[in-house]
Amino acid sequence: MEKPPKIQGQPENASEATRDLASRIASAKRERHLEDNRSAGNDPKQMSGMARGMRIGTEFIAAILVGTGFGYLIDLGLGTSPWGLLIMFLVGFAAGILNVTRVVAQMNAASPLPPVSAGADETEK
Repeated sequence: MEKPPKIQGQPENASEATRDLASRIASAKRERHLEDNRSAGNDPKQMSGMARGMRIGTEFIAAILVGTGFGYLIDLGLGTSPWGLLIMFLVGFAAGILNVTRVVAQMNAASPLPPVSAGADETEK
């Protein structure tokens, strides 16, 4: 009895089939992970200038508002008006600056370096 002709694309043995399946699963997982990152908008490389500016501004304003809110609550509770509000406003301002520097450093680390031309190296010497 003759063996049926080999169907193109099918592996000859089980270990080959397992490797093929494992590589296809790994490839699908990588594609899914990349797509999830793109859809979530967490990829700083893909952010537009407007999105970067909005994120930086939001980080800064949110820290100031939270600090000011805590200061207002301290003033209400302790009756120290306006000192709690003023001090916590300054703490929120400082936290906002720290948040902005952290976000900008994170975005700079994630963005690719600009290409260096051959002529630029010679002019620096």
